[in-house]
Amino acid sequence: MKNSETERFGVSMPPDLLKKFDEKIEREMYTNRSEAIRDIIRKTLVEDKWEESDENVVGVLTLVYDHEKRGISDKLNDLQHEGLPNVISSMHVHLDEHNCLETIVIEGKSKEVREISDKLISTKGVKHGNLTKTSI
Repeated sequence: MKNSETERFGVSMPPDLLKKFDEKIEREMYTNRSEAIRDIIRKTLVEDKWEESDENVVGVLTLVYDHEKRGISDKLNDLQHEGLPNVISSMHVHLDEHNCLETIVIEGKSKEVREISDKLISTKGVKHGNLTKTSI
């Protein structure tokens, strides 16, 4: 199949499930069901790649932490340096007088990306951490 071609197929589902799906589509501002279904399929394929592939993947780690917690900024910075060359970029944002948000882009094998993310998320003083998975 060429990229410029589109294939159509039918999907059957119970009315209550379709109603919930349509509500989700509206909430997430999709223009139609096809776009939503394509995104669900892409997301599933990315998840599969993270679980099964030996190819490089990319993750964006988001951390929120209290910058007043003694030594946390230095600890997070040291862990990012330990993660080189997988840690390819980071951005630091001051949310208020106490809290900071850091986004860190990590590339490598899924196991490496997870390990680096887990170390950063579990650092004492991190209030919240989330890894968003994608692929190249």
